[in-house]
Amino acid sequence: MEKWFGAAGICVNKNAQILMVLQGTPEESKKWAVPSGGKAEGETFRACCLREIEEETGYIAEIREDLKVKQALSNEHSISIEVHYFMVQLTGGEMKIQDPDELIYEIAWKSAEEIRNLELTYPEDREFLLGILKATNTF
Repeated sequence: MEKWFGAAGICVNKNAQILMVLQGTPEESKKWAVPSGGKAEGETFRACCLREIEEETGYIAEIREDLKVKQALSNEHSISIEVHYFMVQLTGGEMKIQDPDELIYEIAWKSAEEIRNLELTYPEDREFLLGILKATNTF
């Protein structure tokens, strides 16, 4: 079975919102996710996370904390998936899509109320994201 590795960055702003992107291939329905993507050969998970945030949102970030490692199987594609999630803080840049894969359609800050109702690329992340907001005592 093939193995795929990736990283995801979670950024919470002072308004208790998480930075998210609307994504999908041209033929897919577009869904929301935190900035994330595949790890390049020789790249660390942390470097992957920061690169993906910059590519997908235009923001420059720094890692604040390791959050979790999600492991899953995609029976549809016969792939084992491992994604490392990090809490990040923005340090610069500006909101701008510059994704080389052209899979990002919108960037937005989403509140807990919005996240509860969004169509997510990874629906299994919903409770985790809401838990992050609750743990930061921001809603």
